[in-house]
Amino acid sequence: MKITKLEAVIIVTEVKNPMKDALHTYDAGTRVVTKIHTDEGIIGYGSSFFGRGKASGAILKLMLESELGPHLIGEDPHFTRKIRKKLWSIADYHGAEGFSHFAISAIDIALWDIIGKKANLPTAKVLGAVRDRIPAYCMAGWYVDTEKEYVAKCIETVEEGFKAIKLKVGKYSLENDIERIKIAQREVGPDIKIMVDANQGFDEKEALRRGRAYEQLGVRWFEEPLIPQHKESSARLARALDIPIAIGENFYSKFQFYDAVQAGAASIYQPDNRRAGGPTEWLEIGAITDVAGHHIASHGGGPANVNMLCVLPNAIFLESGSLKKEDGLLKTRLTMVDGEVLLPDVPGMGTDVDEEYIEKYRVD
Repeated sequence: MKITKLEAVIIVTEVKNPMKDALHTYDAGTRVVTKIHTDEGIIGYGSSFFGRGKASGAILKLMLESELGPHLIGEDPHFTRKIRKKLWSIADYHGAEGFSHFAISAIDIALWDIIGKKANLPTAKVLGAVRDRIPAYCMAGWYVDTEKEYVAKCIETVEEGFKAIKLKVGKYSLENDIERIKIAQREVGPDIKIMVDANQGFDEKEALRRGRAYEQLGVRWFEEPLIPQHKESSARLARALDIPIAIGENFYSKFQFYDAVQAGAASIYQPDNRRAGGPTEWLEIGAITDVAGHHIASHGGGPANVNMLCVLPNAIFLESGSLKKEDGLLKTRLTMVDGEVLLPDVPGMGTDVDEEYIEKYRVD
């Protein structure tokens, strides 16, 4: 089997109710769908989403189709590590992270989608699955206009079947954070796990102050208290607090995860499919963290993340939004049973897109 073509399609949808965390507003409904074609007619898919960058899709498309894509032609898609090494060598002059790694990640996901389809198995089973489902939590507690809306979202999430939810913190005072957590605990009950996410909103001193309050409230983990570059500060924070620190969504490649593990920066690591390098890199990130005795949880949901989490022995959680409100881009729909999302039984990564959806929203 040989690769014959790569194409990247930009799609843009209207964001009617932008999501808000402590520092950011996610108002850009921009996606890039990567398709890798083969001489056997199998097509592999990978998608990237940009919540805050309206021009980002055009940059990624150019990187994929003009910079990296031409070097895939004629390669056997099964040689994923060979291809990764080749793409890194092409990108290293201007940096193999950032947008380059967004492109490499999308390509790698599409390659493993092809491999799974060729084997007629979910990619997790090709890689050697350890489970056929993964516990899921819902990112429910965004900053919204009213307490009523906030409460309704928390309740709706639990009624859907999630047994864990995550709340945004850090936009306002510590007292406001405590109130948000207590409201959620009251509304969803004691059996629902609650995590909090500061989205890099604190310095070390403030993160320590707030972390002590969160752990007294029984919060499951404290996510991204600091900017990702401050690994030593994160390590000091992790040593000072009992609540687990969770980081990694803004890491590119196994090297940044390795540095964080070496520093003792966290106990839960959260690869993001758009940044972390695709399944090839996930396997190595999983091994690095597992050997160190740490856990993996995804940043983001969808079938590709489920496939990878079902492979890694130290994976503990899938992040997700409501499974009832998926926008229709992907053909594969996820199923949740007793708070766990099942591994899709479709061959590949489950990343096939609905072509009618693409034609409706494409802008390139």
